[in-house]
Amino acid sequence: MPAVLREHVPSMLGMGLLLAACGHDLTPAQPRAAKLAFLVEPTRTEGTVPIKPGPQVIILDQFGDTVPDATNTVTVALGANPSGATLTGTTTVTAAAGVASFSDLHIDRPGSGYTLLATAPGLAGAMSVAFRIGLTIAALSAGDHTCAVTTVGASYCWGFNSAGQLGDGTTDRKSTPVLVIMPAGVRFAAVSAGGDHTCGVTPSGTAYCWGWNQDGQLGDGTRVDRRTPVPVAAPAGVGFAAVSLGGWHTCGVTLGGTAYCWGHNAYGQLGDGTDTSRTIPVAVSVPAGLSFAAVSAGFYHTCGLATTRAAYCWAVATADSAARAPTPVATPEGVSFVAVSTGGVHACGLTAAGSAYCWGDNNYGKLGDGTTTSSATPVLVAAPVGVTFAQLSAGGEHTCGRTDAGAVYCWGQNGSGQLGDGTIPFNRTTPTAVAAPQGVVFAHVSAGWNHTCAMTAAGAGYCWGSNVGGELGDGTFVTSPVPVQIVQ
Repeated sequence: MPAVLREHVPSMLGMGLLLAACGHDLTPAQPRAAKLAFLVEPTRTEGTVPIKPGPQVIILDQFGDTVPDATNTVTVALGANPSGATLTGTTTVTAAAGVASFSDLHIDRPGSGYTLLATAPGLAGAMSVAFRIGLTIAALSAGDHTCAVTTVGASYCWGFNSAGQLGDGTTDRKSTPVLVIMPAGVRFAAVSAGGDHTCGVTPSGTAYCWGWNQDGQLGDGTRVDRRTPVPVAAPAGVGFAAVSLGGWHTCGVTLGGTAYCWGHNAYGQLGDGTDTSRTIPVAVSVPAGLSFAAVSAGFYHTCGLATTRAAYCWAVATADSAARAPTPVATPEGVSFVAVSTGGVHACGLTAAGSAYCWGDNNYGKLGDGTTTSSATPVLVAAPVGVTFAQLSAGGEHTCGRTDAGAVYCWGQNGSGQLGDGTIPFNRTTPTAVAAPQGVVFAHVSAGWNHTCAMTAAGAGYCWGSNVGGELGDGTFVTSPVPVQIVQ
């Protein structure tokens, strides 16, 4: 290069000084933590178990790249919360290698459209995609309210809650399932909803009850209402295979076939030969050698199915004519039962061949024989031609039966649409088909006081009838004469 030209070209050092003087920094920008993003997001998960997959939040720099040495403290909270749920578990963690992992988050109510909001001091937050919290029902029971047990052993209830019978610690009615606050480590195998109380049984046979207790129906030795489950004070060594709830009393049967009852006893419904109410379980007085395969508590009375397939009942609607110990039901010649179900003031039995018989009060036609004439002995339910039943459930003033094919039929009072045939208030004296949604096949039905619920084999729940307390569980308080799906 000619010398004259070289004089007009600044040195590299001079260029650097010139650029620095002009405010330019040639030092490469260093990555720094700037924002959060979800690396792993939840989809659908079962209520009460940890959210799966476990959410992971990644820390990014200003260019959108991972900051591998970031150790920021990250917190997650519910963003969208469609059901008013509570997020529990470890919600704040320290990132490792630029990733914050959350492994034990729980959401206590079912619903669609939940999101998680991730935040960290000094960083831009992030929102997850919407996901669903579901309930897969394993067992279901309708009383004045409704309760269910999920496949993971959690219990949820909804509907009336004046005495704390929903078990969530409040007395507010709920139109969607709320989690029963169970003692640590307790899971239920079955649950039963009564008048204003509820009970559940663990796989090991321990019974817990909650709700109204003025007659001792919770069995804990007191008359104090409970808003969350308390253990039943069973005799030493006694475990229950199942419990059944009436209006103001409770009964259970052991694996050995002994029946116990507790609570209100003005009509002799405890079966111990007295009319004295009990705050702890007392053994039902039975003839020597008699053992029960099942018991069913009604509003004012109780029935049991002996291991011989004979039905026994005790107590009726008026105290002066009550039988205060089990009395054999006078079944027709050759008829024996494989199941019994007790309602308000009636009871029903199911034969091995699928025929249904009912007896007791017949207001509204709940015996199903085409009349409204009461009967002290079982009468054959006039099922449609070709219809046989695999299961029966007696409610307050109505009865329902399920066929092997998964169809449900109901009969009796229909003032609130509890028969599910799409009509109100037309009572039925013979079985009428429930108008199930297209393609829905039921695996179990439970008749409550003024509503009915059923579940599918896949664990979906449906209810119909009265919904004043939210007992249909569909998120409304609107009565429905056809099945509506429970929010799950």
